[in-house]
Amino acid sequence: MSLCEENYRLLLRMIPQLRSAQGELQSARMGGPDLHLEIIEQSRYTTLLRLTYLFPYADDQVHRVGEADPDALLRAYHDAGQVEVIDLLETALPLRRDYRSPALEAKWKVNLFLSKWLAYCARQGYQFNWVPALSPSGEAENALFTVA
Repeated sequence: MSLCEENYRLLLRMIPQLRSAQGELQSARMGGPDLHLEIIEQSRYTTLLRLTYLFPYADDQVHRVGEADPDALLRAYHDAGQVEVIDLLETALPLRRDYRSPALEAKWKVNLFLSKWLAYCARQGYQFNWVPALSPSGEAENALFTVA
């Protein structure tokens, strides 16, 4: 559980407005791939999101044009301050090769991978900012901002 709590803190470091963010956001770093965040569903206590690098070009034999890798589907539990990995597709490590019983070991491995990836992204300076914009009538509208 402490690993899921650490993942939540790391995710909040990159997107402090996680509880209210909507839509798709992108963070670009010079010399690195763009990090994409998609808010799929917001509810009172949870956020369902997808976090991925999207490689825009083929620079080697591993990544194809527009390929997402790693591609993580995550659920953030705001009341518990935890992030759960719902699904993880990646080619760097053989995490999904061998699902043995009990599944707890496999769950721990994907959460450990997520922890290391989120820590790396935070150290690289990836940051997402979402601020509700005001319409001309003064009502809040969704606005997405990207920080490079």
